Amino acid sequence: MGDKTLETEDIPRSVINEDEPINKSLTMLPWDRFSNWIHCACVVTFDLELGQAMELIYPGHIKLTDKEKMNICYLSFPDSNSGCMGDTQFHFRIRQCPGRKPLVRAHSQYNRDCPVTLQLDDAHYYGFVYFRQTKDRSIRRGYFQKSVVLITKLPFIALFNQVISIIAPEYFDNGEPSLEAACHDIDQWPLPVPGDTLNLPIMGSVIQVRLSCRSDKLIGSVPPKYSQTHSIPAHSILPSIHEVDIYSSFLSILPHVQLLWELVLIGEPIVVMASSPTITCNTVQALVNMIAPLKFCSDFRPYFTIHDSEFREYTTKTQAPPPVILGVTNPFFAKTLQHWPHIIRIGEMGPLGSSPKLANKVKKAAALKTLDSNPGVYTRYKSFLTKDKAILKRLMKGSQLKRPVEAQNAILRRHLLELTHSFMIPLERYITSLMPLQRNISPHKGPPKLRPFETEKFIETLEQSGPQLTSGIKGDWEALYRRFFRSPNFEGWYYQRQKEVNQKLQLLHLEALSNANLSEWIADKEEVQIIDLILKIKDKLNFATHNHGLVGKESVSRLQKQLEDIVSTLPDDLQSVIKT
Repeated sequence: MGDKTLETEDIPRSVINEDEPINKSLTMLPWDRFSNWIHCACVVTFDLELGQAMELIYPGHIKLTDKEKMNICYLSFPDSNSGCMGDTQFHFRIRQCPGRKPLVRAHSQYNRDCPVTLQLDDAHYYGFVYFRQTKDRSIRRGYFQKSVVLITKLPFIALFNQVISIIAPEYFDNGEPSLEAACHDIDQWPLPVPGDTLNLPIMGSVIQVRLSCRSDKLIGSVPPKYSQTHSIPAHSILPSIHEVDIYSSFLSILPHVQLLWELVLIGEPIVVMASSPTITCNTVQALVNMIAPLKFCSDFRPYFTIHDSEFREYTTKTQAPPPVILGVTNPFFAKTLQHWPHIIRIGEMGPLGSSPKLANKVKKAAALKTLDSNPGVYTRYKSFLTKDKAILKRLMKGSQLKRPVEAQNAILRRHLLELTHSFMIPLERYITSLMPLQRNISPHKGPPKLRPFETEKFIETLEQSGPQLTSGIKGDWEALYRRFFRSPNFEGWYYQRQKEVNQKLQLLHLEALSNANLSEWIADKEEVQIIDLILKIKDKLNFATHNHGLVGKESVSRLQKQLEDIVSTLPDDLQSVIKT
């Protein structure tokens, strides 16, 4: 293709060094700020000989592999162009080819302080597409077909959908100079620091956003604070950088939302079939977001085509479908994926109450060959929990009273948040019980670690501290937990909690070591024990270097002084060996 070059709530915020210069005042080279937000901008066109082709990559120094270019090109056009006259917006997600550079420094810091659900993934890119198709007799094919695409690692769905909606029409009207101007605007954006309210200039307008941070309370509490900036032209405020409208996305299948919550929670394979990529990407993103604040740890593809490089991997019938959520529009998938255990059909958005009943079995192939089948959820899965009819009645009443979509969306989002919280609170309590007592942290021993998670011991806690304490929903919660323990979501959650707790224990041990009277302790110790202590202190200082935002400067200074004092007690020849 010929392209043209033009951390955790358990760690006190007090240990985070807010004055660390990396957060606010990095020395920036050209395009450094741009790469903090966006990898590159692309223009994809339809070529009569090549099909979809990469026309432009900007900035020109950015490199994409041939595989990445191919995936971007095919995913930047709707699978069926005939029904997409005019402008169409959607987004996709692809694997980054191995061997690329690791996260930039600003991204590593962003991941440290943002909510776990909003951490960027070094292995994947998002692509935000603005596709235009219009009749044009001057073109042999009879149609102008072109897409402007933003490639980024940041999962800011709402923000980048708005940004591409500003950039693309300008590009279609004025060509390459407008794309260059937009990229230079983005290169002036401040660092993406969680907790900050940012003004992001783009082509004469300004978008104001607040980046969520890990210490934020969740929805339903305090709204984000924004500064008053009346003097800024064309100023717009985004209430959220990442959320999609889950109410509208699930409207045609609303009676089955709780069942879908279970399927997503336990990491089941799901395919979403719809008539346009706009619908599939919003629905897939809504599914992924519905278990927040728990992070969805499986793969998901908001828009997936037969040309995708993972097509064979995800559609093979020689093994069970992988735990992935796919959004598809091509009728070919109705036959190819008919063996999948859970299929969601989304129709055009209609009035609430028109949803069909849940099919208890996956329909036969003959009934799945076209995309004009009834909307619904087709599955053999039987829910572990009884359906909460109160939330459905409330939403239906809201629809009849013409309650604003934003309010309906907030009601549904809060319901799902409370459901996930009820599920996670017993797990968090059990993790807390596995932590060693702080008084057992000794400067003269290694830092303790989190004790192992034992499923049966956790199950024993449910009678006293189970979800029934916070949720009125009945059902077999124990069986749901057992299914959850076999899912990637549990593995991801447990790994993250282990990491956070062990990091906290390292910090407490470092603090204990820096405050201890080590000179007195080594007075009657053998040389080998003193050297062992020196190595431990060096290890702690190395930990502090790699976690400079979490470790207080005073603690590091004290520990450095401790090291110098201890080394000075050794013979000169041994000192020289240790210092090298």
